[in-house]
Amino acid sequence: MPWTAYLILFVKPLALSPRVRRTGLARSNAGLLLALLLTQCLTDYCAAASPPQSVKAVSDKLAAASEEQELRRFLQQTIAAADSFDDRFDAEVWLVDMSARLSPFIKDPAPRLKFLRSVHREATASGLQPDLVLALIEVESGFDSYAVSRAGAQGLMQVMPFWKNEIGRPEDNLINTQTNLSYGCRILQFYLDKEQGNWMNALARYNGSYGKYWYSERVMDAWRARWRVR
Repeated sequence: MPWTAYLILFVKPLALSPRVRRTGLARSNAGLLLALLLTQCLTDYCAAASPPQSVKAVSDKLAAASEEQELRRFLQQTIAAADSFDDRFDAEVWLVDMSARLSPFIKDPAPRLKFLRSVHREATASGLQPDLVLALIEVESGFDSYAVSRAGAQGLMQVMPFWKNEIGRPEDNLINTQTNLSYGCRILQFYLDKEQGNWMNALARYNGSYGKYWYSERVMDAWRARWRVR
């Protein structure tokens, strides 16, 4: 039995004793013991209200910080542009096919083809399937380059602006199509490499919902419905 319980057993009969009340002892010894009891109860309550961080919580925070540092280094090394079509015929086939699929989202043919070239270039440079990148963009922004989320993510692939400062490129404009695609594709590449080619896990990491698959399934559903190249 904890010592506070013994105090209760002692103080209560002491305070109720007629002899003690007559002598005034209740105002001294009993009062002192009761004060000690209340002090200990308050101490126990405060300790329970502020439990120490678990080892797992600390470990999770360290792991997240380490991953963020890895991604920062990766972006610094890989943000760049490159052309992606080696064969004119392949380019025409892909662009005509995807242009028809994209027409409900981007009406004007000229900017639509320019956009598709950019997607193909950045996806290929990052080792990604361009059609899967299109599916991700549909889910993230609906092909709205000016989209801004409640969390502050910007542009087509909803890139968080803090990454600009993290990799030493504060002047980059994430509303710009080329810049946004470059950031987004490299971030997705990093997570896909980290997950050893597992798209479901990589997409969940990209969205910040790792361990859950509702977002990954949305992207894959869009890919199967509109963008998959057979």
